[in-house]
Amino acid sequence: MTHMDEFFDEEDALPPSRNATSLARRITGVAVLLAVAALAWGTWSFVSGFGGGSSSASEFAGEGFGEVQIVVARGDTLTAIGQTLTDAGVVSSVKAFVDAAQANESAASIGPGTYTLRQQMSGDRAVTLMLDPVSRAGSRLVLPEGLRLSQTIEAASRASGLPLSEFEQVLDNPGVLPLPAWAEQRPEGFMFPATYDLVGDETAEQILSTLVGRFDQSALSLDLVARAEAIGRTPYEVLIVASLVQAEVLPEDMRKAASVIYNRLDDGMPLQFDSTVAYALDIVELQLSAEQLATDSPYNTYQVTGLPPTPINSPGDAAIEAALDPAPAKWLYFVTVNPDTKETKFARDYDRFLKLKSQLREWLAENS
Repeated sequence: MTHMDEFFDEEDALPPSRNATSLARRITGVAVLLAVAALAWGTWSFVSGFGGGSSSASEFAGEGFGEVQIVVARGDTLTAIGQTLTDAGVVSSVKAFVDAAQANESAASIGPGTYTLRQQMSGDRAVTLMLDPVSRAGSRLVLPEGLRLSQTIEAASRASGLPLSEFEQVLDNPGVLPLPAWAEQRPEGFMFPATYDLVGDETAEQILSTLVGRFDQSALSLDLVARAEAIGRTPYEVLIVASLVQAEVLPEDMRKAASVIYNRLDDGMPLQFDSTVAYALDIVELQLSAEQLATDSPYNTYQVTGLPPTPINSPGDAAIEAALDPAPAKWLYFVTVNPDTKETKFARDYDRFLKLKSQLREWLAENS
């Protein structure tokens, strides 16, 4: 036994003191112990609730109610998103959201934008809804294949809330856009059709630059420049052809239509496409009158031999691929015999072409 052991043994052997000062010391000691315990409890509560969290007993559960819009900014971490959701009353704590997001591999795809969520949702339900495209419907720019430049900027204006004039100002100075050098600052055809998530703080220039940047990605993926050279065409010519087949036929007929275009060009024949005249007239109808077909325009491929000066829309991957890899055939004509279904038939000679035109006239007579 050490001297220290002896000291404590002696203390323990002493009878309880009746001295008032001793009693006060004992009360003070108990108070100190209670204060330490309270501090420890407070520290534990702070740590367990760090980041806006609370105990699991108070977490929200279920689908939630009502509707609330939140904005995820560029560069927001999961913690930052969780804080935004907590502040908006969507989830009960940052921890509830972060834990749910970390447990869901798809949560890595949650990007910037405006989301429509509900109040008092569980963390996992909030993550699931943020991954559902329906929650982003109000902040998405959806561009289908074949939109003209004018239609594209109208859609971008609606989706972004920016005035149409701001997009027009950008197009008046196309040098600010990341167009390829071979575009020669002609933006028609380069606004790639796809779905784009908007945050809400973009400028018109940033939005259009994003569309052109997406085109650049597609061109690189398709090896557009090298493959165009391989078939004896410039990449710009290929893009124009792609826009024509995009306007004229369904995807399954695009390679056939591209073949017709190249064959007619090689034979020195005018293309005679209604779609190019409609572009010149800024209308969408493809059944044109004789007066319309007489329109004086470089886009009138009934009057002008060769390709139109620019693409007439923004084609998608399938159309560009068809223009790079036309069907190996000698077709010189095609007719869309059913404008409703876009059923298209192809011909090598003029007599067959006339028969196809008769089928179209019959359809028009029956459906006029």
